[in-house]
Amino acid sequence: MQIVLSQEELSEGVARLARRVREDFGRQPVTVVGVLTGSIVLVADLIRSLDGPVRVGMVWASSYRGTDTTPGQLDLRLDLLPDLTGQHVLIVDDIFDTGRTLEGLLAELHKRGAASVRSLVLLRKTGRAAVPLAPTYVGFDIPDQFVVGYGLDFDGAWRHLPYLAALDADEIEAARRTLSAP
Repeated sequence: MQIVLSQEELSEGVARLARRVREDFGRQPVTVVGVLTGSIVLVADLIRSLDGPVRVGMVWASSYRGTDTTPGQLDLRLDLLPDLTGQHVLIVDDIFDTGRTLEGLLAELHKRGAASVRSLVLLRKTGRAAVPLAPTYVGFDIPDQFVVGYGLDFDGAWRHLPYLAALDADEIEAARRTLSAP
């Protein structure tokens, strides 16, 4: 594994994102909607860094299955959301890859009556967007690599790492064999 972002760099990036969010929202309440499961570490760190009133809700969204490293069909589960009517919502996701997850979530949250919906991602992969939108806030731009750590995983593994690391093709294949072994 090659470390892409250290624990310190991630911490500084989250603090920078929190400052920008508060500058834009001022003291008005913000409803942070985290995208499970990859954003759990980011959401926890971000809400502790946001001054002012914050509500939290979660959604489950996935386009990756098991050991897949390329996205498939988007599956959304929105039953964990609080009432968003009239709320200023901030979608928080771990990574902006093709953008299809964010596109789907934006449409669904607008349907639920949010006063405004903005988006924040920790990572944006360069050259992968397949939709004509961009996140409102981006922590870091990274090359098109498969990354794990700080909430991001490979079939459930490495989510706990306090840093972000890239897996090369050999490491991905070795992980597939290890994780699929009985």
